[in-house]
Amino acid sequence: MRIGIITDSACDLPNDFIDREQIVILPVTIQIGQAILADTRNEEATMSFLTGETAERAFEAETTPYTVQQVHDLFLGKLVHDYDYVFCITTTRTRSGIHDNAVQASYTILNDYKPVRAASGNTTPFALRVIDSQNVFAAVGVLVVEAARMRAAGETPPKIRAHLESLASNIQGYMVPPDLHYLRNRIKKRGDKSVSFFSAALGTALDIKPILHCNKGDTGPVAKVKGFNAATEKMFDFACKQVRAGLLTPTMSLSYGGDLNDMRKLPGYDRLRATCTEHNVEVFESFMGLSGLVNVGKGAIVLAFAAEPRKFE
Repeated sequence: MRIGIITDSACDLPNDFIDREQIVILPVTIQIGQAILADTRNEEATMSFLTGETAERAFEAETTPYTVQQVHDLFLGKLVHDYDYVFCITTTRTRSGIHDNAVQASYTILNDYKPVRAASGNTTPFALRVIDSQNVFAAVGVLVVEAARMRAAGETPPKIRAHLESLASNIQGYMVPPDLHYLRNRIKKRGDKSVSFFSAALGTALDIKPILHCNKGDTGPVAKVKGFNAATEKMFDFACKQVRAGLLTPTMSLSYGGDLNDMRKLPGYDRLRATCTEHNVEVFESFMGLSGLVNVGKGAIVLAFAAEPRKFE
């Protein structure tokens, strides 16, 4: 059986992995003022877009996920020909409309695919499953990597589906944002009041950085640390502890809103890489996509893995 994997462009994974595993990307369209760009995970295009006035107004960005009709057309135009079963793994439905759009589209796709496949001489059934990753950015990538790993191992779609749906609730995503003012302005634009002006102003004045945690679609702070580098090091060291305690998949996913060489110079990074190597955990590093950058700001770092919930300390 030919199994396909599709995800949205807010999922952070290395481009070479996406190309090698033939992961199909659902672009998210970003509009800042009159400037518009479809996020197709092109680093050069992203950085060119986020310059000058566009960069200054990035927190005002309007993001538009693939519509129900666009998802429907992509499947009927390509995926029902290329695959027999497709897993569509999306950013958490609490932060993006792409999951609900994909679910709605799935009903009409399953009703309409037979004549399309028959026209190309294929009369076998087609099936798809939309899976809510319950997470964001690099954390979505953990689930996509696991889907690709199981596909390569020859597992059946029912087994892959059951595993991914169970695993999603144990994906742990952590982030350190560098600019609380930017984050506060962005979430205010989205109607979220979780970072108050006072907290943003105080944090900026004292250089206090929160470490945010996302799991099961919910996001909140688990620690506050003075200085971006110190906060990042604390997050890396916590991840080392989780690797030593045992992960549910052999995957560590990192994304960074800037040059990856700068990320690799951060304190604690070398320890994390060494710990992952020691425990046979593969590390995936990627440039943060445009969807992530406009939501959390340049320079943000995200780390994710699959593990049982453990207190951050």
